[in-house]
Amino acid sequence: MSMCLQAINLNTFTYQSRTRIPIRNRTLVNVNSHLRIYPICNIRKGIITACSAPSQEILQQKLSDEDETNAESSDSVENEQKVVVEFSANESIWNQTVEIIKFSGPAVGLWLCGPLMSLIDTAVVGQGSSIELAALGPGTVFCDNTSYIFMFLSIATSNLVATSLARQDKAQVQHQISILIFLGLVFGVLMFFCTRLFGVRALTSFTGGKNIEIIKSANTYIQIRGLAWPALLVGWVAQSASLGMKDSWGPLKALAVATVINGVGDIVLCRVFSYGIAGAAWATMVSQVVAAYMMIEALNNKGYKGFAISVPSKDELLQIFMIAGPVFLTMMSKVAFYSLLVYFATSMGTQTIAAHQVMVQLFMICAVWGEPLSQTAQSFMPELLYGVNRNLSKARVLLKSLVIVGASSGTVLASVAASIPWLFPKVFSSDPQVIREMQKILLPYFIALFVTPSILSLEGTLLAGRELKFISLSMSSIFVLSSVLLMLLSSKGLGLSGCWFALVIFQWSRFFMALRRLTLSNGILYSEEATQNELQKLKAV
Repeated sequence: MSMCLQAINLNTFTYQSRTRIPIRNRTLVNVNSHLRIYPICNIRKGIITACSAPSQEILQQKLSDEDETNAESSDSVENEQKVVVEFSANESIWNQTVEIIKFSGPAVGLWLCGPLMSLIDTAVVGQGSSIELAALGPGTVFCDNTSYIFMFLSIATSNLVATSLARQDKAQVQHQISILIFLGLVFGVLMFFCTRLFGVRALTSFTGGKNIEIIKSANTYIQIRGLAWPALLVGWVAQSASLGMKDSWGPLKALAVATVINGVGDIVLCRVFSYGIAGAAWATMVSQVVAAYMMIEALNNKGYKGFAISVPSKDELLQIFMIAGPVFLTMMSKVAFYSLLVYFATSMGTQTIAAHQVMVQLFMICAVWGEPLSQTAQSFMPELLYGVNRNLSKARVLLKSLVIVGASSGTVLASVAASIPWLFPKVFSSDPQVIREMQKILLPYFIALFVTPSILSLEGTLLAGRELKFISLSMSSIFVLSSVLLMLLSSKGLGLSGCWFALVIFQWSRFFMALRRLTLSNGILYSEEATQNELQKLKAV
């Protein structure tokens, strides 16, 4: 296109024709010694504009320059074309649903790895000691829930990588990956030292000073798992970079290997050598390190340098935290509420804590199956909102497909997850009182889990539409109100059931708030003006 503009300015080109020809690269056709036709191919539309000129010297140099540029970026363009073909804006609801499942299925590994390892720990440790099983409650809160605070690194990574790939700038992709891996490493080292210095104090604030045995076992668990903090956060960055490149198989491979290592390690260390909660922690820590290494190797196989790190500038840090700030506040609200559930459960006795630990781990491992729906929305919705194929009606159809998949998966997950403690409770504990407490909360457990995948699909769409301010403010408000309700229910002596009914209110409030925002007539899915304003902001950034 730049050749045609130059030619028009020089008054040496005349418009000839527009022809639809299935041709990919620019070619030079000799008509005679005085006339050359230079087809300029629009890859997306397949339209070729032919321009003629009596002069050859100027065009020869420009054509060779553009041929070199085309050769360097052909791979990136082909990749972009594959993405467009993979998920077109003109697909039906059924086809979109199939594509959502194809992409999101393997992506489950990104979020499933940590909770699955904790669930394996719970099952193995629970067979040996109720005290150590109770200690896993505050222990996993400190390790798993705290790690979700750093989910902003994952979202920032996938956002920035996807943006740079859209510009076909591989060097910029490499630079941003190196910066984010550096940040993941820094935060991981800081969390390692925080665990060493403040671990006991944090556990005591959760369990109270009277539960000395629980604190001792939980501290052993978090100190061992704390060794994996740097690898864990670096692995998250690498996994998110793969998802930003539309590769969801890398997390699946990492999950499979890490799960096998964790499962075998738990059985050998806990059951054979009787290391108890310490053995479970070692198995989880090693599996997380291996998973992180596999994800970095996946980046290396794509032609990037996964082990390279770069120190970000002030402007680069500002760009990252403009995206990460609201996401961080949102994650903090969720983590804080789940932590409050554990806090109130710890005042109800050892058996109640143990029962709550089992149900929370089951809830987490089932809830993360909805996270790929959020990732799918963040990966494909921007094209329909701000891309060359911008089409708000198709964006609404895509959201409907996501909600349908979310409701279906929520029904299946909630049914399966509720049936395990009802039909096979001894998988997690042989203590009759623990089993009784688990079965008391099956109703609120089902209701809260059922809506979770749909919530994540709605919130992923809000993230794709850059509704960051709304997400952070609404989540903060819901957290405050739900926390007050949790305190009221606990003070009324409703026990563990009161805690889980508070979680039901928390989840359904998130659902209705997000649904209301997305169905507003002046929202991002209905208003052309709102979408154009956001598009101008993105161009400015």
